[in-house]
Formats: sequence, structure tokens, C-alpha cells
Amino acid sequence: MPLSLHTDANDTLVSLIKPLATCPGFVDTRVGGVQVMSWNYYVASSPQIYEPSLVVLAQGSKLARLGSRTLEYGAGHYLVQALSVPFMCETFATENEPMYGVAVSIDRTVLSELVQSMGQAPGVTVKAQTPESMSSAAMDESMRESVERLLRCLHDPLDAQVIGAARVREVLYAALRGPQAGVLRALVEQQGHFARIAAALQHLRDHYNEALSVDDLARCANMSVSTFHEHFKRSTLLSPVQYLKRLRLLKAQQMLIGEGLGVAQAAHRVGYQSTSQFSREYKRYFERNPGEEGALLRISA
Repeated sequence: MPLSLHTDANDTLVSLIKPLATCPGFVDTRVGGVQVMSWNYYVASSPQIYEPSLVVLAQGSKLARLGSRTLEYGAGHYLVQALSVPFMCETFATENEPMYGVAVSIDRTVLSELVQSMGQAPGVTVKAQTPESMSSAAMDESMRESVERLLRCLHDPLDAQVIGAARVREVLYAALRGPQAGVLRALVEQQGHFARIAAALQHLRDHYNEALSVDDLARCANMSVSTFHEHFKRSTLLSPVQYLKRLRLLKAQQMLIGEGLGVAQAAHRVGYQSTSQFSREYKRYFERNPGEEGALLRISA
């Protein structure tokens, strides 16, 4: 696509996202599993975790760091977050040029239905080795048009109610025909290790505040403990215990900032028995005390 057309297409997406982005950060829309996102200021690198999703950027850029990998994606690109893995995220945006994007959740049931309908697409193979849990791609015309149709649908309550789910399916279908089709197919290959780890991660996200053992998770993934541990670490770059700890801390941060909970409340809610242990681990991970989150929230308000 020529540069001028590429820019015009991004401008169209921005014009559709802007009215829906009523405050900085992620904002829910009329269609379940679809959020718009915006920032009008630089956000320093900080720990984040996204649900499995496609994150499309229309303006601005982000830098994701996962282990030794650094992934930069900007306007006209989309991130494929195949597994919900903690990573470091940096956002580049200014008042004059805010960052605008849209996030579409990856529903594994819908994805599986689409893959079954498509059969084995020519030229698409699921690699034997573990795919990357996070990757990016440039939007092709099909993806851009499907995202635009989804965004237009979000502006009309009746459209959102009647055809919103179909528009989401269309975006997932476009991604399944794109350069990252392999990792998306791996998510629903029931006999594959990647899909089994994805199921275990879903179980972790649903039960993170409970007492969980590696044995429980291995059974959930239908793997032996040693095989599960090996593939879990290969997929997430963390051991199951490390992953659970980071997930709990990130969930606690959301509660401290988003819900205004106290430190002891948040610690108990995410499964910590000891508030002092929670505070120590929180400070080690976020490089600030959990009690400072409430103060930051009051200052920003």
C-alpha cells in the first residue's frame, strides 16, 4: 500500500477510535471482548499482563520486552498476544500525537470453530517447536478493513448488539489468514503442548487467589509434571510458581489503583496470607511500596 493510502487508513481508524476512548487506558465498548485504548503521555516501562488478544495500533507505538526479546509495534501493526504472559511495556505518546488502538480478545472457542471451518490453509503450518507467546505483524488490507468494520459497528448500539460478535469473528479470521496464523492455530491444536499450556494459564487466571500446586496445573494440561514444567517455562519464560506470583501482584496492582483497595485487602484478595510478605514482593517487582499506589491515584485525580 502506498504511504499516503497507508496514512489515510490509519487516520480513519484513529477517527473511529477517538470518540470511544473516553479516558486514558483501556475502555470497554458495546461489544464484549473489545476495548479501545488511548494514552496522551509517555508511559515508562512497567510490568503488564494482557489477556490473549490482538492489539491493533492506529497511532503511537509500544515497546514490549519479554525475557531477552524486544518487540516494537506501532501504527498500522498489531500485536498477537497468544498467551497471557507478564512482560515489560513502554508506551510512546504525546498530547499532540496520542496513542490510539483497539484490543480484541482471542476467544479460543471461536478461534477453534474458525480453524475447523478453514481446514488446513495452504502454506500455514503449526511448527513443532513452541511458538512465540507474543509476536507482531503489519496489518494487511484484509485485517485493516475488518478492524474498520468492527470499529464502525461499535458506534451504533443496534449494530453492536446484532453483528458485533460477527465483526469480532471477522477480525480473528483475518488474523488467521495473516503472517501469525501459525501461532493462532497452535492455540487450538488440542494435542499440542502450546494449547495445553494455554489451558493451564486460563486455569491460573481463573483461580489465581486459590492454593494451586504444579501437580494440579499439570493435570489440567493433561501432562506429566516434568513435561508440564518444561513446556510452561519454554512458553512463558517463567516457572509456574514465578508466574503465579507475578500474576497475583499484577492483579493486586489493578485492585489498588482501579478499585482503591487497601494494601491488606488487596493482599488477601489475591491469595496472600501475609501482608508483610505481599508488601516485600510487591516492592521488589514494581520498585515501589503498594501503599504508594493509592497516593499516586489521588494525585492523578
